[in-house]
Amino acid sequence: MNYITLNDGNKLPAVGFGVFMIPADGSTYNAVLKALNVGYRHIDTAAAYFNEAEVGKAVRDSGISREEIFVTSKLWLQDYGYEAAKKGIDTSLSKLGLDYIDLYLLHQPYGDVAGAWKALEEAKAEGKIKSIGVSNMTPKLYTELTADFATKPAVNQVECNPLFQQKALREVLAKDDVKLEAWYPLGHGDKSLLENPAITALAEKYGKNAGQIILRFEVQEGFIVLPKSTNPERIKGNIDIFDFALTDEEMDSIRALDTGKGSHDPEAPGVGEMLLNHYKIHD
Repeated sequence: MNYITLNDGNKLPAVGFGVFMIPADGSTYNAVLKALNVGYRHIDTAAAYFNEAEVGKAVRDSGISREEIFVTSKLWLQDYGYEAAKKGIDTSLSKLGLDYIDLYLLHQPYGDVAGAWKALEEAKAEGKIKSIGVSNMTPKLYTELTADFATKPAVNQVECNPLFQQKALREVLAKDDVKLEAWYPLGHGDKSLLENPAITALAEKYGKNAGQIILRFEVQEGFIVLPKSTNPERIKGNIDIFDFALTDEEMDSIRALDTGKGSHDPEAPGVGEMLLNHYKIHD
């Protein structure tokens, strides 16, 4: 496993296991336990995924030392603002059943971001959170919203894959040594990516599947990747990417696939209101 050093000195595994849209009916617990058993040491959840409790139980039941497992969760918009965020952080800790969270993110870039960030900074100082970061911030949103932060984010978790490589954002983040975490690292199953000749030819060459080639490319680019699956073979396969390396020419062939466009535009009008109305994590 490769590890990434964040700008606060903490380290996290370059490949994590995402649990977005995995139900909290035992499915999340089983998937996380499987992931930990095959070698994952980085689990990514969120208050708005409604499965923090099952993630925490799997971490506790895994038999693996807590210090070896990197757990990420995220504060939802409903809990933005200083006082609300303090309660939201404590709620996440309670649901996870953990003494601390390794990384806690502002899930969306809307509302009282400054107040919520202040609460994250205080929780970090108190030891409740080890690292703090943001999510879904475009270059414009990142520049505007973090300008007055006393502490720079450790990561920005955004949509990123070979079809949308976030080149402009990466230039902005690099100035603050902020690492990019990729959601939808496999392009949400997009056939134009998974069946692209540039990908399939490399899969044949290295005896890997298309997803493994894509994840290897992203790790070599310095991304933190968060593939999600409930399929045991896919879970195991997505972390089996450290026994080969792509050449410079092969990396360039995948870089050439970038379209500069993703499936989600955080700057689109009304996105914040839509998300807040669509996801209510409590009354």
